[in-house]
Amino acid sequence: MASTGDLILAWRAPRWHATRMRNILALVALLLSNAANAAPAPADVRIAETLRDRALAESGAFQIVESLTTEVGQRLAGSPAEARARDWAVAKMKALGFRNVHVEPFTIQGWERGAETAEVVAPVPQRLAITALGHSGATPAAGLDAEIVAFTSMAAFREATAEQVRGKIVFITHRMAATQDGSSYGAFNAIRSRAPAMASRLGAAAIVIRSLGTDSHRLPHTGTTIWNAGGPRPPGGRAQDGVSATPIPAAAMSVPDSELLERLLAMGKPVRLHLVLTPRFTGMVQSGNVIGEIPGTQRPDEIVLLGGHLDSWDLGQGAIDDGTGIAVSFAAAKLIADHGPARRTIRVVAWGSEETGLEGGVAYAKAHATDKHILAAEDDFGTGRVWKLDTRVAPGALPTIDAMARVLLPLGIPRGDNNSGYESDLGPLAPTGMPVLGFAQDGTGYFALHHTADDTLDKVDAKALDQTAAAFAAMMWMAANTDERFGPAAPETAR
Repeated sequence: MASTGDLILAWRAPRWHATRMRNILALVALLLSNAANAAPAPADVRIAETLRDRALAESGAFQIVESLTTEVGQRLAGSPAEARARDWAVAKMKALGFRNVHVEPFTIQGWERGAETAEVVAPVPQRLAITALGHSGATPAAGLDAEIVAFTSMAAFREATAEQVRGKIVFITHRMAATQDGSSYGAFNAIRSRAPAMASRLGAAAIVIRSLGTDSHRLPHTGTTIWNAGGPRPPGGRAQDGVSATPIPAAAMSVPDSELLERLLAMGKPVRLHLVLTPRFTGMVQSGNVIGEIPGTQRPDEIVLLGGHLDSWDLGQGAIDDGTGIAVSFAAAKLIADHGPARRTIRVVAWGSEETGLEGGVAYAKAHATDKHILAAEDDFGTGRVWKLDTRVAPGALPTIDAMARVLLPLGIPRGDNNSGYESDLGPLAPTGMPVLGFAQDGTGYFALHHTADDTLDKVDAKALDQTAAAFAAMMWMAANTDERFGPAAPETAR
């Protein structure tokens, strides 16, 4: 591209530079023309505005999540309930008018919950509310008794020695805070995902963590933990440090009970806990991704991708995690289908087995590595309203994105930055440079419900779903009709 300096020099040059000047101006005109062609056409903008307003009035998203949570309920990865959810998704996609509807199966290490109780036996008997972490090991059927060894943070636990921990129950606390962008969750996630394997390597009898939640209810928050290469873990799951760790009993404790335990420890007397956890690994079982499409009319091999994950934890109904994501993506695609197909293909994916290690995202990335993914978005952050639009696209695509984003302003959604991360199931596609839209939803209340028995339909905000579906429908319609390529995006870096 010609620089400003080139243009100034050409303007001041003698007449014999006139040819060069004409060439530069022609190049500038061509670049401007290409940018104009990539921007959404006025007719497509008007359609996007119509889809936006229709969704805002009534997107149908609430009825979809109501159907999923009522007719299926919780959907633990690899379980018969998740299989019923795949049948539900196939039927729902067909009913909504999607084409090429099918299941792409894969296998995972199965795991199911058992009995789970905890009680302080000294210095003061106290019953505690706990739940097993995903892929937790088991205690003996009668449970185990051991002294608590406490750590105030993950950083403190990293300094622990085997002599401190061996034969004891590790307890790790923290102070996770509610934030609009949910960033506090990422800051403390290693306590759940990595600390159990570290405790196992140090010889701990078990580990109990303060739930990764911002609520004050006696409802513990589950979530998966990652065991190392030598222990049972899902295919494609991550090993930590290349070191083997045997699964030990691993549980999350409710926030108020964790604070109770902290007060008991502050008394300065040894605290002993009786813990019963009897989950079990069930061997290799089937999971799968459900896919449906609205085939494109002119460039059907180019894919605009959206979706949510179909599985959920087994404590609640899987409404906000991620029934709402399924509902928003299905409803947005249905609005587009009702209007008529776009030039590119709209592909909707209900990913399986996200909660237990992103197995659905990994399987999709392997199966569709050579597909032409033009732009993608996933909804996996509950029921809050979208408050800004972030992206990760090639710098040259930003003018097109900015033009598209103006359609979202009446929804109260301003333009954010170009440093969006990849939502969970899109992460395995990040190395391909796939461009993404990051619809930033308000997560202030999300981690009060996340992975708990309180994840139920009554917590879903129907009008917020409509606003999110309106944003998805408008942006995906324009992306599917522009000539913009959007990528490749810059590699994602740790944030």
